[in-house]
Amino acid sequence: MLSFRSFAALLAAALLPLSAADAKTPPVQGKGMVAAANPLAVEAGLNVLRKGGSAVDAAVAVQAVLGLVEPQSSGIGGGSFMTYYDAKTRKVTAYNGRETAPKAAGPDLFLGADGKPMPFMQAVTSGRATGVPGAVAMLHLAQGQHGKLAWKDLFVDAERLADQGFVVSPRLAGMIAGPFPQASQPDAVAYFTKSDGAKYKAGDLLKNPAYAATLRKIAAEGPKALLEGKIAEDIVRRTTDGPLPGAMTLDDLKAYQPKATEAVCRPYRVYIVCVPPAPSGGPAVLEGLGLLANTKFDKTTATSVEGWYLFSQAQRLMYADRDRYYGDPDFVDVPMAGLLDAKYLKARAALIAPDKAGPAPGPGNPKGAGVRAPDATAEPGGTTHLVIVDADGNAVSMTTTVESIFGTGRMVDGFFLNNQLTDFSFAPKDKDGAPMANAVAGGKRPRSSMAPAIVLDKKKQLVALVGSPGGSNILAYNLKALVGVIDWKLSMQEAIMLPNLIARGDNYASEANGWAPGVLDGLAARGVKISPVGGEGSGLHGILVTPQGLTGGADPRREGVARQP
Repeated sequence: MLSFRSFAALLAAALLPLSAADAKTPPVQGKGMVAAANPLAVEAGLNVLRKGGSAVDAAVAVQAVLGLVEPQSSGIGGGSFMTYYDAKTRKVTAYNGRETAPKAAGPDLFLGADGKPMPFMQAVTSGRATGVPGAVAMLHLAQGQHGKLAWKDLFVDAERLADQGFVVSPRLAGMIAGPFPQASQPDAVAYFTKSDGAKYKAGDLLKNPAYAATLRKIAAEGPKALLEGKIAEDIVRRTTDGPLPGAMTLDDLKAYQPKATEAVCRPYRVYIVCVPPAPSGGPAVLEGLGLLANTKFDKTTATSVEGWYLFSQAQRLMYADRDRYYGDPDFVDVPMAGLLDAKYLKARAALIAPDKAGPAPGPGNPKGAGVRAPDATAEPGGTTHLVIVDADGNAVSMTTTVESIFGTGRMVDGFFLNNQLTDFSFAPKDKDGAPMANAVAGGKRPRSSMAPAIVLDKKKQLVALVGSPGGSNILAYNLKALVGVIDWKLSMQEAIMLPNLIARGDNYASEANGWAPGVLDGLAARGVKISPVGGEGSGLHGILVTPQGLTGGADPRREGVARQP
């Protein structure tokens, strides 16, 4: 059986500057833009915008297609976080569609008979791994508040592609053929095997009439189609099948409620950055920005050793705090205000050694912090991100997921079930009995790294939106893109294409290519010795507002595009 480390390694698959002068950002005018991880999904979103639909309307269409053409990353059987910018009110709302654990789930959910955490790769394909899906319910809530078209009309492209077939992309083909445990599950094998016994490969036409039928039901009934009735019964049946059956019930599904709250917004330079609150990873990204604001990072460039050194050291502090304190705030006290307090950030930033990196930093002691055990969560790469701006200037930044490749590998009614509950810590306490913030509990949402961001100017006009998939590396990817456009004054595409550097504890990981001459050697001389990157890699997508109009960026590490209607 694959180890978690081996699994992460296998997942390695696969224009205008923003400056202080842009604080007077013009209101968005034009046709809008969509950037997402597959051209077919982007086109579905553009079709909605062409019909006069809103950004949220388009997001529904994009997600419906992504669940078909990129099922390894997201789908209607998964969850999501979204930030939404309303151009009229200039307010940013955070939507929480994160999955929840069944009410019967307890701290022993992923413990073996010996009381020890079970192997990750054993849990990932089990019925216990699936949480109540929330993406559709979240989108329905947001669309009811900000949509312009009828909900029932937003699934046309996805239904057509599912019925008539879509061309399998190279990335999907690679996942189908890969040695991932989910790809070898009976449901996945049956779906991805042709009548002649061969697996689908890039260029083949794949049809999914069951998915089309499910979408027609969702179009007619909304999230009730998933959370009640036959499809709900199918979800319960499949998650309670062995081995390691889960405890989800019809009542768990029916009781699911998405959330809409104010986004968490903090100033950075002359801008305001907004993200969803915990259990998303958004506030951790804000902490990373706040740490960098207390250094001379703004005097650096994208080709300087000093810039990348400070970037790496701020990350280490950010991850140390996030890994200790973050969980579902409905169940545990998350000291977010303390972690983002100006004095705390200044004191933490002062721990960055000026010349050479020291040992791994521990977590700080922010105001409101309780006693928490060191986290034991394994969070593999997965997920996808999309960004949309409509003709009225409203904007969506949405990260959406079924967790790792094809979720659990179990399917019902044409879609994969998530393995999101493996984002909990398998061990609920440490050896001394201290509780972990991200321990399993019934009804609880697992901690997430998803951090869809929206950037505003001081007048609260839209400046940029960005986000990425990538497991726990999401925090580093999003932080890179944000400082790329804000501090290093790059275009969105240039910021996305910067090399990825992840610094967590004593580990530094990065891509081998894309570095300016001398930077890697300079970092090594300062104690930042980089290993080849693990995990799935980034899938950043972003949009930047400029005086000349919208410019977009799509991560070349995936198959996405950024296009206008």
